[in-house]
Amino acid sequence: MSRGSAFVDLLRRAPDPPDHAPGDVAVVPAGAGTEAIAPVAVAGGRDLRLDLFRGLALWLIFLDHIPQNVVNWFTLRNYGFSDATEIFIFISGYTAAFVYGRAMRERGFLISSARILRRAWQIYVAHIFLFTMFMAEIAYVTSTFSNPLYAEEMNVLGFLKQPDIAILQAMLLKFRPVNMDVLPLYIVLLLLFPPVLRILLWQPAYALIGAAAVYVLALHYEINLPAYPEGEWFFNPFAWQLLFVFGAWCAVGGAARLRGLLQSRTVFAVAIAYLAFAFFITLTWHFDALKPLVPNWLAEVLYPIDKTNLDVLRFAHFLALAAVTVRFVPHDWPVLKWRVLQPAVRCGQHSLEIFCLGVFLAFAAQFAISEWSGGPLMQAMLSAAGILFMVATANLISWYRRIEGRGQQHDTKAAAGGGA
Repeated sequence: MSRGSAFVDLLRRAPDPPDHAPGDVAVVPAGAGTEAIAPVAVAGGRDLRLDLFRGLALWLIFLDHIPQNVVNWFTLRNYGFSDATEIFIFISGYTAAFVYGRAMRERGFLISSARILRRAWQIYVAHIFLFTMFMAEIAYVTSTFSNPLYAEEMNVLGFLKQPDIAILQAMLLKFRPVNMDVLPLYIVLLLLFPPVLRILLWQPAYALIGAAAVYVLALHYEINLPAYPEGEWFFNPFAWQLLFVFGAWCAVGGAARLRGLLQSRTVFAVAIAYLAFAFFITLTWHFDALKPLVPNWLAEVLYPIDKTNLDVLRFAHFLALAAVTVRFVPHDWPVLKWRVLQPAVRCGQHSLEIFCLGVFLAFAAQFAISEWSGGPLMQAMLSAAGILFMVATANLISWYRRIEGRGQQHDTKAAAGGGA
């Protein structure tokens, strides 16, 4: 057998790692090679905090995608500078480094890189499928109810006018309707991740410094990717990679290095103070009576708080949230296993499918609110129904994978025993 055919066969037989990962990672001494990286198992076999907070982030993203929704008042974006997107990207970086870092340590750069790129391809296929379904949903609603405003609001007028060009641009990740910006960002981050992960396993500090340097250069020289029909990407990957790499850095030992700092009372007090400051500033966005309390010099320093380029204030706000959360929610917190939290945990375990479903359901809820009733009761009911549908779908996927795993075990045993 040739080396090439052996490599292909190995990829086919290698199980694809999940898009979530349990556990913490041991501290890596400075200058240590990849052989020094060793995962540390968490009690119960997985760190449920990752699944829980990613599931909650998916719910919040779904709610934020429904305009004029009273339930939006309960999402993070109304109480600080950052929102659920930062949580999702950070956890994605953390889990990617944990899963593929272990694979790179055990099986080498080539095999692990191939698996990372395969995961990027899977997400790309999911994005194109979601794009197709989303376009069909918007086109149907627009034509059936003779309301072109839906196409304008969702940024798909170019698709309706020139579908051939728009489809090509969508395949190039340049044309994206509203609410479909996260997956292209994730795809680009994964495509660039193999060399970053290799540096993380060699010298974690170098990777983090490099990510910070790219972030600064992107902001200074206004570097971004072009969008279609005009403009640039809503989530600048050259800026958001900093949060993704920071999450990965935490997974390969950074979290352990920060443990003493996070337990500091001074850091905790600073985090609480910054969260309170951000909360007050966001209140001034919603209540005109509070706007005079922000002096002009402070407004000039703060604004604009740019989401496209991951403003420093947003990044700092996420860090403050993380510092407070880690202090109150340890990985062995018994509450994480409570039944009431399992719906969010289950959604976090199937983040790709649930995110795609959330985008589809958000537009359906927007349509229902616009056409039939825009009252608070209808908004709350549609929001709850969407989350329940996401939970039901996550449970169905888990059930299917569980019986599929049992079936594979049965087939293996039957083959070993000569049975059928």
